[in-house]
Amino acid sequence: MMAYLGRRLGQAALLLVVVSMIGFAILHLAPGGPMAQYAMGSNMSQEDLDRIAAQLGLDRPLPVQYAEWFWRMLGGNWGTSYRGGQPVLHVIGSHLGATLELMLTATLIAVVLGCWIGILGAIRRYSVFDYLATIGAMVALSIPTFWFGLVAIFIFSVELGWMPAGNRQTIGDGSLLDMLHHLIMPALVLALVETAIWSRFMRSSMLDVVNQDYIRTARAKGLPEWRVLSDHAFRNALLPMITVAGLQLPTLLGGALVTETVFTWPGMGRLFLDSIEYRDYPVVMGILMFSASLVLIGNLLADMLYAVADPRIRLG
Repeated sequence: MMAYLGRRLGQAALLLVVVSMIGFAILHLAPGGPMAQYAMGSNMSQEDLDRIAAQLGLDRPLPVQYAEWFWRMLGGNWGTSYRGGQPVLHVIGSHLGATLELMLTATLIAVVLGCWIGILGAIRRYSVFDYLATIGAMVALSIPTFWFGLVAIFIFSVELGWMPAGNRQTIGDGSLLDMLHHLIMPALVLALVETAIWSRFMRSSMLDVVNQDYIRTARAKGLPEWRVLSDHAFRNALLPMITVAGLQLPTLLGGALVTETVFTWPGMGRLFLDSIEYRDYPVVMGILMFSASLVLIGNLLADMLYAVADPRIRLG
């Protein structure tokens, strides 16, 4: 286990270096560059721009800039925001809570609904419910998340007035009920695609399990069907879902970016797009590295949990 963990951590560290190099190069070689925001000022002379570039270290060769940035990042200094002058870690931390709140709520909804739909679809294979669940999953996976968000805002906010159209809370309120009221619609929209994915994987896993010999043996012993499904089929069908949970992190982060933009949710996704618009490259790189680290850690934990849950798996 320790040897496997060491290899995976080494691979993750190497991958993070590659991600940081590609991201840093793309951002700094893109049209405009980090100085584009300063150059938009009408009172900025070329001497002023040169002075700012020297202060920010942008007048040095790109490999030197990357090496200095990477070394500072390893020391815990992720840079300073061009827009607000605050440390990047502080900026990310101030938005992290909102994103985790949205992602965890959406994940909980997706896991509960997706597993229930998948199990019921496997038990009632080729039934009307199974066909409707399959069609619904295909529709949810085919239509972009932002479209569902806009339709939800139009129906439940504009037409019916049941839900707020955006933001995390009402200005001047901030109560728990008010925050939950604002959370419902973006969480459901973000959970929609995840529910479709979980339901399809759960249905496939459940169908594989219910055809195994030990399930037929349990039924032959006279166990009630609910005991067969809950104690034998469901527990074994959940094992592959551990891997699915790790693989869904990138999808969830991407969906959170779109959902936060549509609902003006003050999380990391919205911060990422705003930082790109303002050419706030230290914040963009910070979010990129934080997200990449989160995905790699999630996949590693999923592999380890799978090995713990299934004694037949040996990580060597």
